[in-house]
Amino acid sequence: MPVREATQRLVAEKALENGPSRIIRVPMMTVSQFREITSIRVNLEGFATEQACRHMSKQYLADIEVLNSAFNEELEQDNPDGTKLISINKDLHFAIYQASEMPMLLQLIEALWLRIGPILNYDLRSGTKRLEARTITDHHTRLVNTLSHHCKLVAALKVRDVDAAKAALKSDIDTAAEFIVSSGTLVVSD
Repeated sequence: MPVREATQRLVAEKALENGPSRIIRVPMMTVSQFREITSIRVNLEGFATEQACRHMSKQYLADIEVLNSAFNEELEQDNPDGTKLISINKDLHFAIYQASEMPMLLQLIEALWLRIGPILNYDLRSGTKRLEARTITDHHTRLVNTLSHHCKLVAALKVRDVDAAKAALKSDIDTAAEFIVSSGTLVVSD
């Protein structure tokens, strides 16, 4: 019964859909749907980041720094584990959003991540040139000369620089979205 209820909830939130012959599947996403969700994410997650920046406690910041370090360490491995990267990336983002101290906002963001999760997983699991060439490091590690978007985000949170924190988050989301759209994994027409 709990599995059925969880599945029904995911169908209601459009993270899953009912197919023919009672098959449950992940819905196909179009480019326009993906772009719409990305735009909403930038705004909602940007607002959560702004609020987190204003309410950041030492404990939240310490937790965020640990997650950022864990992401960087995994990515610097010769063969990074995509599953770990996905998990740590999600945990890092949600640690920031949790620091906003806005539970309803967090629920809205969670609902969007349910819808976009399979596509985001593709970005970090793809084994494509993006990961192999470490282009993603521009967002998550210190392997490049400038601070990564996550590192910039953490640095901005430390000094409570709202504009810099939101810019780093937006750049992280937008660049991942550009890669996903260019990969051809989304349905082109509605």
